[in-house]
Amino acid sequence: MFEGNLRRRASRYLLGDEHGAAIIELALVAPILALTVIGIVDMSNAYSRKLALEQGAQRSIEKIMQTTQGETVDDTIKKEAVCQVNGTNSDGSCKSSPITAANVTVTYRLECTNADGTVEVKNAVDVDADCAMNQTQSQYVSVALTDKYTPMFPVHFASFNSDGSYHLAASAGMRTQ
Repeated sequence: MFEGNLRRRASRYLLGDEHGAAIIELALVAPILALTVIGIVDMSNAYSRKLALEQGAQRSIEKIMQTTQGETVDDTIKKEAVCQVNGTNSDGSCKSSPITAANVTVTYRLECTNADGTVEVKNAVDVDADCAMNQTQSQYVSVALTDKYTPMFPVHFASFNSDGSYHLAASAGMRTQ
């Protein structure tokens, strides 16, 4: 009889005891919180990289008017885009990563407007292309930058490519004539 009372009291005490409940709740919630923080950090880093690409594209297009006779327009845009995205060394030279000139594509477009208002679009190889005599021409140059971002942690909340990275792209353009 004494043992039965003791067991009943012990079970009531254990059922009513809440010591350690917070630790168990934390153990259940902590992995979810950790994954959320990891996801936020990775997505923030990827977004920062994307913004750097966009800024590099814009700045390289702004630099088009500073092309010298020693460099082509393509070379000036590519060099400036790489330098803007990667940053500079202490001696003023451009850093060589994360992107290179291979990640930069410069394209030209020529729009020839006829007297009746119809527009012919030509992808020009260079800035020296011309329209016919009776057409008004508008020349455009655009730059596209690409990069890959590999997350720090192998937890992916959004779609990613088979190589485990996010492919980032940015572009900018302007009318030159």
